[in-house]
Amino acid sequence: MLTHAQIWTALDRLAARAGLSPSGLARKAGLDPTTFNRSKRMTPEGRSRWPSTESLAKSLAATGTGMETFVQLIDDPERSSSHGVPMIEFTQAAADSHFDDSGHPTGKGWDELAFPAIADDSAYALKIVGDSMAPLYRDGSVIVVSPAATVRKDDRVVVMTKDGQIMVKELKQQTPKVVELRALAKAQKDETLPARDVLWMARIVWASQ
Repeated sequence: MLTHAQIWTALDRLAARAGLSPSGLARKAGLDPTTFNRSKRMTPEGRSRWPSTESLAKSLAATGTGMETFVQLIDDPERSSSHGVPMIEFTQAAADSHFDDSGHPTGKGWDELAFPAIADDSAYALKIVGDSMAPLYRDGSVIVVSPAATVRKDDRVVVMTKDGQIMVKELKQQTPKVVELRALAKAQKDETLPARDVLWMARIVWASQ
């Protein structure tokens, strides 16, 4: 029996086969660019969602792909080594509805970044705007964040506070009472936060050069 994950993976492979991101495939097929975004693959209640037959048919037509080939993409993991992860500009990331309380991407406004396969299905990318984090992360840099990754001392992390502030720092120390964060650039400052004020913290697993 086919699963939701198999069909979505095949669509990701179809996009990669055409040299496109999932959002690029949607555009090419004449669909809304967010049609194949990760956030669209689940209902607000957390249940898996199927792509529509119309969006699938339009995608096959736009790429000149037959159904037989698409079925092969379902079964053959070697067809593509990459898939899309949700991406949004860092300056927009703290806005309402872009993350749930566990630090997983949700809501609208996300684009897609083609990225080599990553075990964490909840991984996402943030595009840095401005040079406040230079020279480590400059304007246009992209960081990929994995909410499922274990966070350890000296890891670079994204932190969301309960009052809606989001920051990129290095974990200096974490205790049951406080979270100590190290600045990444001279324009930043170190932070010591009460642990109760930290909504979530996730590790940065990749950054563009």
